Amino acid sequence: MAKNGDSLLKASDSVLLLVDIQEKFRPVVPGMEDVIRRAQALVRGAVRLGIPVMATEQYPKALGPTAPELRQWLPESQEYFPKMCFSALGCAPLREGLNAGKRRQVVMTGIETHVCVMQTGLELLAADYSVYVVTDAVSSRKGADRDAGLARLERHGAEMVTTEMVVFEWLRAAGTPEFKELQALIK
Repeated sequence: MAKNGDSLLKASDSVLLLVDIQEKFRPVVPGMEDVIRRAQALVRGAVRLGIPVMATEQYPKALGPTAPELRQWLPESQEYFPKMCFSALGCAPLREGLNAGKRRQVVMTGIETHVCVMQTGLELLAADYSVYVVTDAVSSRKGADRDAGLARLERHGAEMVTTEMVVFEWLRAAGTPEFKELQALIK
């Protein structure tokens, strides 16, 4: 259940968090191309609507950078947060940036669901954030691990959402120039 009293996402209160969507995962994580495609739609929607995007990279020296399909839609000034901790909140600059921004809804996508995504989500919930896990934009090397990570997050209060749900909640109405542009990304 959302902690802010309103379960619907609001563009003005959201942050998009990309957790470790890195090149080296591409050959070993099933559905990685779908994760990247959906994360790209979320990134493009967030950027278009002025929603901050934060991106972590687990040990980038070994696992490489964030997928180029995502980097291309982010501003040149985008900061990527390298980390060794599994939870993104273990990265002090990211944690401080998130706290300074005052937005309380964190929309999460990433790799691997049962490790970095789950640990980050649980720590965000403990820090009184509302957490929305985009189920069609997360994955793990094993399906059972992905499912267990999602189930645990949901048991602890994270909302399970899809890419289309997020974009339409951010938009709130049809007929706007933003709607026409972003609708094409998810259809």
